Amino acid sequence: MRRIINSPSQYMQENGLLADLNSIVAKLSSKSAFAVVDSYVLNTYRDVIEKSFSTGALPLTMTGFGGECCDSEVIRIIAEMEDAGSGIVIGIGGGKTLDTVKAVSYYTGYPVVIMPSIASSDAPCSALSVMYTDAGQFDRYLPLRRNPDMVLVDTGMIAKAPSRLLAAGIGDALATYFEARACHQSKARTSAGGVCSVSALALARTCFETLMANGAEAKAAVEQKTVTEALENVIEANTFLSGIGFESGGLAAAHAIHNGFTVVEDCHKMLHGEKVAFGVLVQLVLEKADKELAEVLVFCRQLGLPVSLKELGITAAVGEKVMATAEASCAEGETIYNMPSAVTPQDVYVAIMVADKIGSQ
Repeated sequence: MRRIINSPSQYMQENGLLADLNSIVAKLSSKSAFAVVDSYVLNTYRDVIEKSFSTGALPLTMTGFGGECCDSEVIRIIAEMEDAGSGIVIGIGGGKTLDTVKAVSYYTGYPVVIMPSIASSDAPCSALSVMYTDAGQFDRYLPLRRNPDMVLVDTGMIAKAPSRLLAAGIGDALATYFEARACHQSKARTSAGGVCSVSALALARTCFETLMANGAEAKAAVEQKTVTEALENVIEANTFLSGIGFESGGLAAAHAIHNGFTVVEDCHKMLHGEKVAFGVLVQLVLEKADKELAEVLVFCRQLGLPVSLKELGITAAVGEKVMATAEASCAEGETIYNMPSAVTPQDVYVAIMVADKIGSQ
């Protein structure tokens, strides 16, 4: 069976990288650059970005991110790019900002540079955009023609972001190995279009081992706004290892259960990786992987990741909301069908309730 590994053309990680943005991206286009920047980055780093482009030959147009990775936002940005005559699109911000910019590149064909301001998901490196409705409900996966041309990570920027965001990225990356392992066993088709390769599974396993060895120390570093070796390691795991691991290794139950939780309004305040982390616990219940479940549960508690429905915000009409989540996670085309054995909404319902009981003890 065909094995495919996708990756960005270049991945670059260093403290202070944002100040060199102009000189780094200038090689991709002679036209002006168009940057989509989330509100946190605009408020905190506007001067750094403008100073970088003031000294180079490449002009820059900036726009704020609207807040949701949806079709209407993509259409708006494309129209503004055309008005500005730009030939390269740069995304600076969180996962939804980056997925939106990747979708813009997909529809326009322009080179795309991705610069995460937080290490809260594995979105930066992938050839995939997760599209939502204007109201924030999961809509669809948008497979892209290629991975980003560049992924640039300023670890100093990430060290200054709230520690909850790093923890959420760890929660997202926690799923990488377990989902890749499930796909390797089932021979499921990955986002890259092949089956999980030995290399992809090894990257996914390294991701998990790196998180377990460095996660708690990395979160402590962010709480002190400092860059340490442990933080550098976790940022690489959250961003690169998880990005390549999930795309070329495959997704399974954990992310499908995350998608199921998006239909429950109580969970809308939770971050992507926080819901995925609970999805990992549910997947391990489905797999009857008791030893790994105990290990991951302790780790999630160390990081402050949710291990119960209450911590996800679900406190009323629990059975009804869990069943809605279970049914949505088993919708046609969902990645839960990449599990090695058949899974039904009732199986997911029971597994969520068991994971909640264990996590609540």
